[in-house]
Amino acid sequence: MARVQIDEFFCKGCGLCTEVCPCDILALNVEVITDKGYHPAYCTDESQCIGCANCATMCPDVAITVWR
Repeated sequence: MARVQIDEFFCKGCGLCTEVCPCDILALNVEVITDKGYHPAYCTDESQCIGCANCATMCPDVAITVWR
């Protein structure tokens, strides 16, 4: 099973990962604000992740790791 790991320290909440996810399982967490003042991305349903790594490829801050 694939797993998405998002490092909130580096995530600036740009939302690019949410746009390229073919399973539509990434979203910005509006309930959390990081120390830098951003809403970080998170995986809404890890069981639906197909491990394509589009999110990690698109992330300009290299904040996403996909485990296959």
